[in-house]
Amino acid sequence: MADSGPNPAESARARVLTRFFPVSDALRRYASTIYLTEIEAPPGTRVEDYLHPEWANLRFVDGEAPLAAIGDAEPAHAPRFIVTGPTSHASYFSAGTMRLWGIGILPAGWAKFFALPAEELADRLCDGAVHPAFAAFAPLLDRLRATNDVAAAARTIDDHFVAHLAGAPRDDPEILAAHAALVDDDLASVAELAGRLGLSERSVERLSLRAFGFSPKLLIRRQRFLRSLARFMLDPSMAWIDTLDYHYYDQAQFTRDFQRFMGMSPRDYATRPKPILGAAAFARAAAAGAAMQALHKPEA
Repeated sequence: MADSGPNPAESARARVLTRFFPVSDALRRYASTIYLTEIEAPPGTRVEDYLHPEWANLRFVDGEAPLAAIGDAEPAHAPRFIVTGPTSHASYFSAGTMRLWGIGILPAGWAKFFALPAEELADRLCDGAVHPAFAAFAPLLDRLRATNDVAAAARTIDDHFVAHLAGAPRDDPEILAAHAALVDDDLASVAELAGRLGLSERSVERLSLRAFGFSPKLLIRRQRFLRSLARFMLDPSMAWIDTLDYHYYDQAQFTRDFQRFMGMSPRDYATRPKPILGAAAFARAAAAGAAMQALHKPEA
């Protein structure tokens, strides 16, 4: 996990604003939200945060290139067109003055738009401008840079994706069904997931790696953890014991999960400033009904 670099006093003077925009009806089963994060920081300073595990995202940067790292990777300058696969570790993010447009890609959307198994980019990011799987979306970078109207820019992203639906492969109903099951708070085991899908556990494993990036066991564990973390993000005054999902046996089990997924203890996380994710959780919950992308319920 990356060490804290930015000066807290200087970072506190930065202005961070994140706005969320609903996707059109045509995209609701493929994407969660479109979002814009704007950062104005004093010259030579950066703000930093840790993004929780999530589904895939495409991000387009105008301004200072951010530093980014997933899990224990060394922070490095991110490309202007950042494609991040599904993650099971926290992502370190450090940025100066910039404007970042993004769109959250749900598992059905990954299968719809990208000819690449999700496991190949799990816990990884790449330069979408050079990776052939994302070439069709690289033109968005220049188009967004040239658009100052926020509403028009959000429509530009939505329209670009909608335009690619006609030539995309047919929906896989097993991906949609598996996603719906994974965001069900009552789902407790791989056997139960297989039963709901009418598949063998081995078939569910293959489907999970191809469409979701990780094994079903890890995904169920991740969802349990994120449900707990989301409660804290929406009410940081809560004690951790009060945030726990009912599938946890005790707080020690939650603490182990916290270390696994966030790379730090709950106490360390609670004391860290959250200049990007703190306010964004509230804005996302208001705009999309869930504080985190991985808890977003897909449209049928």
